[in-house]
Amino acid sequence: MNSKQINNFFKNLKKKIKNPKTALKYKNKFTLLVSVVLSAQCTDKNVNNVTKEIYKKYFTPQHFLNLGKKRIQKLIKKIGLFRNKSKSIYNLSKELIEKHRSKVPGKFDDLIKLPGVGRKTANVILNEVFNIPTIAVDTHIFRVSNRTKLAPGKTPNLVEQELYNVVPKKYLKKAHHYLLLHGRHTCKARNPLCGKCVVYKNCNFKDKLKYV
Repeated sequence: MNSKQINNFFKNLKKKIKNPKTALKYKNKFTLLVSVVLSAQCTDKNVNNVTKEIYKKYFTPQHFLNLGKKRIQKLIKKIGLFRNKSKSIYNLSKELIEKHRSKVPGKFDDLIKLPGVGRKTANVILNEVFNIPTIAVDTHIFRVSNRTKLAPGKTPNLVEQELYNVVPKKYLKKAHHYLLLHGRHTCKARNPLCGKCVVYKNCNFKDKLKYV
């Protein structure tokens, strides 16, 4: 995809997707961190359904440390991989208390050292609550970047680096929201809605004529 295509690609997505932001519901920086950890291999809707009651009572690292792993498990048992996630949430809560004065750090290197926090989670936190122009590559963004040839790469890390290289600076802050929502609602995995796609003319998907 050339620079003109890329610019038009994001220009058209911006026109269609107004004020994009995370679909996860949260109370503060810490609860967003917890929700993003919970969202791995799980829909945002499911996470929100589970956490809406939890965050009424528990919304600080100390709250979750006091709960302990077993009680956290019971609270999030409707979420996939809840045993591993409860362990991560407990351990990251403990580490935030011991190393960061119970505050979510605003630096990538600090975030990625927390239990259960990978590149995607760290970038979501930096973008959403620290207003830093990062790109968090999830399954939707990985698919859209490769399918459209916007930023092809064999791994999420390679796609992330290529996106930083090609996305115009004026769109960088909201780029991953545009791509995620486009992938979720239009550029779907099995049946992309190419006939209704606002970036159809700028997309290099080789089979797009089949879905018009």
